[in-house]
Amino acid sequence: MGLPLSNLSDTMTTSIRQADLIESVSAALQYISYYHPADYIAHLARAYEREQSLAAKDAIAQILTNSKMSATGHRPICQDTGIVNVFLKVGMDVRWEGFTGSLDDAINEGVRQGYNHPDNTLRASVVADPEFLRKNTKDNTPAVIFTEIVPGNTVEVTVAAKGGGSENKSKMYMLNPGDSVVDWVLKTVPTMGAGWCPPGMLGIGIGGTAEKSVLMAKESLMDDLDMYELQAKAASGAELDNVEKLRLELFEKVNALGIGAQGLGGLTTVLDVKIKMYPTHAASKPIAMIPNCAATRHAHFVMDGSGPVYLTPPSLDTWPDVAWTPDYVKSKKVDLNTLTKEEVASWKPGQTLLLNGKMLTGRDAAHKRIQGMLAKGEKLPVDFTNRVIYYVGPVDPVAGEAVGPAGPTTATRMDGFTEMMLAETGLISMVGKAERGPVAIEAIKKHKSAYLMAVGGAAYLVSKAIRAAKVVGFADLGMEAIYEFDVVDMPVTVAVDAGGTSAHITGPAEWQKKIASGEFKTIPVKSA
Repeated sequence: MGLPLSNLSDTMTTSIRQADLIESVSAALQYISYYHPADYIAHLARAYEREQSLAAKDAIAQILTNSKMSATGHRPICQDTGIVNVFLKVGMDVRWEGFTGSLDDAINEGVRQGYNHPDNTLRASVVADPEFLRKNTKDNTPAVIFTEIVPGNTVEVTVAAKGGGSENKSKMYMLNPGDSVVDWVLKTVPTMGAGWCPPGMLGIGIGGTAEKSVLMAKESLMDDLDMYELQAKAASGAELDNVEKLRLELFEKVNALGIGAQGLGGLTTVLDVKIKMYPTHAASKPIAMIPNCAATRHAHFVMDGSGPVYLTPPSLDTWPDVAWTPDYVKSKKVDLNTLTKEEVASWKPGQTLLLNGKMLTGRDAAHKRIQGMLAKGEKLPVDFTNRVIYYVGPVDPVAGEAVGPAGPTTATRMDGFTEMMLAETGLISMVGKAERGPVAIEAIKKHKSAYLMAVGGAAYLVSKAIRAAKVVGFADLGMEAIYEFDVVDMPVTVAVDAGGTSAHITGPAEWQKKIASGEFKTIPVKSA
């Protein structure tokens, strides 16, 4: 005779304690802030070895160096520590113990504790009331949480932190059933620019409904990178399924666009392409595409009731022997304290500079406030005459740092303010991430200014060039305040010169032609 139902149930159930869930989420968020997934490092190392574009190779070297620095220093890979995404698969035989609120409440407490950790305080980026007040919640809550009830007696947790630079490049479209997925992707990727910090990966969801395709695209980004394994499988003559064939085709054709690392032109734009599908209406073919950037951050763990889960750090041997340092031979030193419009106008696209001296910072909220003050004829809190502005929202410092990780933010968000800043404040140059759009380029050309690009995904490395930092305006804006940084040999590349030539236009165009010639198809890669 079998066990009574009550006893059988007891043997199958698992109790998950609130405190253990909170601690596990908090620890995972700390972990992913400074450890890249090992599969990403392996793929990026291969891309570095194969890269023939000097600008792209230098950018990848900075990303790899930054990654290892973050791993050893336990500081964020990127200054944008992201909005938290949590995917839960809750077993039907799980019971909850000691919960004082909802499951979402416990997850959010884990986020709160993870982001406010005193040894590694992460940047709070989440704003409540997204349309009107846009007030920072100060602790990065609430997370975006998806819960699925599945058979079993464990809780599978996937935690990800998604930065705005990549998340903002998400695309969704309703294709007709006969439309080509490949054609749509190849048409769409160039419209994403480089603000998503390639080389990264693309997650694609096909089918379901509009919102289901987007969710699948996001979920697919949580899978391990295995493109090299898939390429090896194809080379062996093994039979590929249709999804595998599509992944390979997209991988090759997206890279053939020549966008390259940081959009500067090169052989590798994506390290992998992931695809998830779901049945859909006969008249429909919804598709969504979301990129993961060079600061891809996610982790997976399983709770079985035995206590909190702590992830095992990767071996430092995972990282290749790449240690980026400034090139004092090829790069020009620039004194920001004596910089003139004439010197700015002399810079050429693709030229590398090492910035020294004092620069100001400012992002969306600061520019918006400056706009309002100028319209009212009010005096600005700082004088921008002959100054350089850096588009950044840094992480708070710890343990004697001048500033926390301080990589650039996407510069196109400031395009609408560029004419105002150059015409009305005396500003002569700008530093940011990725490309500038036509409106900004026209303003730069008109005022004989220049736009300089710092490498996205190298935030901790960049921060080491900042020797002093103080808030000089709009302190209430937190990380969006105006800072004054004192920098030593901060590495940047001239992305738009005084004539309006953009390296983000000329570079990819050049490398698309080079790749099309076929000369790079047989470049060997020694890495395993």
